[in-house]
Amino acid sequence: MSTTTVQKSATADQAPAPAPPRRTRRRGEQGLVGTLAAHGTLTLASLIALFPIAWLVYLSLGPDKDDYLHPGRIWGKMTFDNYSFVLTETNFFDWLKSSLVVSLGTTAIGVIIAATTGYAVSRMRFPGYKKFMWVLLVTQMFPIAVLIVPMYQILSELQLIDTYLGLILVYCSTAVPYCAWLLKGYFDTIPFEIDEAGRVDGLSPFGTFLRLILPLARPGLAVAAFYSFITAFGEVAFATTFLLDDEKYTFAVGLQSFVSEHDAQRNLMAATAVLIAIPVSAFFYLVQKNLVTGLTAGGTKG
Repeated sequence: MSTTTVQKSATADQAPAPAPPRRTRRRGEQGLVGTLAAHGTLTLASLIALFPIAWLVYLSLGPDKDDYLHPGRIWGKMTFDNYSFVLTETNFFDWLKSSLVVSLGTTAIGVIIAATTGYAVSRMRFPGYKKFMWVLLVTQMFPIAVLIVPMYQILSELQLIDTYLGLILVYCSTAVPYCAWLLKGYFDTIPFEIDEAGRVDGLSPFGTFLRLILPLARPGLAVAAFYSFITAFGEVAFATTFLLDDEKYTFAVGLQSFVSEHDAQRNLMAATAVLIAIPVSAFFYLVQKNLVTGLTAGGTKG
């Protein structure tokens, strides 16, 4: 072997290894700076959204009515006496019972009517089906002040004043039109071939709706149920007008009367507000898995 050959071999052994191929960033993939900025922004937004709730809970632990003027003093003397007072010295549990009866009744009846209405308009082409949906939308244009008097007369003739059923029917008149539009848009996203498959298997139209369509429409039903529950739970004007017995007051009316009696005791009002928010938070937790899907799916097809 010649000297030239040995030198070439040594040079080849000492040559640097080729650099690994540069990783290309996929479409939509963020770098480290972008990821940190996104997470920081979301964290800040979450803190801003949670601060009022945390502040309300903090004020509710103050024993004195003027602690909200000096919030720093609350930390050393926190107590649950405000919650004990609200639970024992008010009609809190009567308000809870009334609110749950009215809210769950409105949710059950409203979702059933809205689901059948939305499915009928989505699948069946009866005369005036488009105008029917617009009529439902027009009912949402009237303010509550205009509707109270005729509704009071109707409920009075039906002897439903100061009854849970009367208030539930009133709330359904508000919740059903919106929920029907929502569910109609969601049913439009479900392929019509599923209905045809149900008919081939011998199912009736109602059987197809009940056994095939409703399980697929669970996210939309969750959104409609949550909207109906919130509408009935937090409404004040109708409940104040149509409920006369203080034992049948809902949370909204009960809190209104509580504020008028304890207008200067901010600690008691804060504790009452925290307790009232618990049922809504629990209901939200039950349906939150389907809320995002249900809110976005209905807008993809009209």
